[in-house]
Amino acid sequence: MSARRRGLWGTRFGFYLAAIGSAFGLGNIWRFPYVTVENGGGAFVFLYVIFAIAIGLPILIGELMLGKLSRRSVVTAVARLKPEATNSTLARYLPWAGRLSAISCLLVLSYYAVISGWVLHFLMQFFFGHLFSGGYDAETSLRVLRENGWLQIALTSAHLLMTLVIVAKGVQEGMEKWVSHAMPVFVVLLVILVTKSLSLPMATEAIRFMLYPDFTKLTPYSALQALGHVLFTLSVGFGTMVTFGSYLNEQTHIPSAGFRVTSMDTIISLFAGLLIFPLLIGPSLPTASPELVFQALPRLLAGLDNGFLFGLAFFVCLYLAALGASIGMLEALVSNVLDVTKLGRTRATWLTGLVAFMLSVIPALSTSVLSGVQLRGNGLLEILDGALITILLPIAALGISLAVALGLKREDVEAEFINDDSIATRKLYSHWFFALKWLVPGVVLTAFAFALYGWLRA
Repeated sequence: MSARRRGLWGTRFGFYLAAIGSAFGLGNIWRFPYVTVENGGGAFVFLYVIFAIAIGLPILIGELMLGKLSRRSVVTAVARLKPEATNSTLARYLPWAGRLSAISCLLVLSYYAVISGWVLHFLMQFFFGHLFSGGYDAETSLRVLRENGWLQIALTSAHLLMTLVIVAKGVQEGMEKWVSHAMPVFVVLLVILVTKSLSLPMATEAIRFMLYPDFTKLTPYSALQALGHVLFTLSVGFGTMVTFGSYLNEQTHIPSAGFRVTSMDTIISLFAGLLIFPLLIGPSLPTASPELVFQALPRLLAGLDNGFLFGLAFFVCLYLAALGASIGMLEALVSNVLDVTKLGRTRATWLTGLVAFMLSVIPALSTSVLSGVQLRGNGLLEILDGALITILLPIAALGISLAVALGLKREDVEAEFINDDSIATRKLYSHWFFALKWLVPGVVLTAFAFALYGWLRA
């Protein structure tokens, strides 16, 4: 797809809504609680915030920069880089950074669509249960979902179908128009829900659990898990932000855009924690698992005043987040297909969606037909989560950061980064480039070293 044919954001506000919607997603409502519980609370949150600023922000700026300068998606953009100060071996393997990023995006979307189907299931069960049965049996709903692989496949296909219809319409008519309507609703719902959640009896204890860092509760895996979660929630490492950057207009200042997206995503992440943890904290913490939110919340919602309205708003909010992130990932994949083939947008969208659906069958069957697949007590869903988010995503992000640092022309990057009216941007440029070239690889490799140490000790 030539640069002339590539779509552009209609407004800068549309880009911010799409980027934040894609970044926020299910990660901060569904995944954030159980990985935080698994890693002891406040210390993990501290790592998450530090990594978001020190690691996530530089990579996010780099991905947006790569997309804007190349006007291509990640596979083609990285393949066209020509490192000048590096040896031929690195230049030969550099394109694999883009390919690995796109593969990560496809695998994460396939896994993510299954969890999004769970949200759709609980939303419908919660609504129709109260509407026709006068109540809602959370345990039965969860058991039926876990035991019925075909139901999960049907829910996944329904979610992917909605995502496909939106993405097939293009950047402005599809993704931008959808987020312009959905994201404000999402933010309003989130504010209302957090206000309600903070009025609960366990709110003070929940805030302490979330914000008070007890570093003795961290494990050798915590740094890598925090790093993977940052990348997941910021949508970096799988090429989404490269695609979003390729749709930016020439006047957009990339560092400012990256800083705003990272700041808003981190703030909303903490906001989501204030929503979730007062509902989860009780006499004892629930067991950390991918089902944590779905197990704990419905039982607690049933005991609240106006629990039906509170619960319905929560599940609508959760599904809007899931749909926004899915749209961002599918848009990135479709954009890659358009860049490397002669297919039209509609065919590329449906072909990509079909491949994602076929791959989603495995995680959809993880709690039923494939429930016997386990590793060290973890089911297939936990294995996939760890492999994709905690291992594959940091490796892909490392590749992209090195590709940007070594492959983009310094004069082009400086022209995008440095604002002649601001001396501060020159200082920030040197810090950003150092972080991208040295800090990101150092932190990623150190996190893997700690995780390997923990694995060998186990």
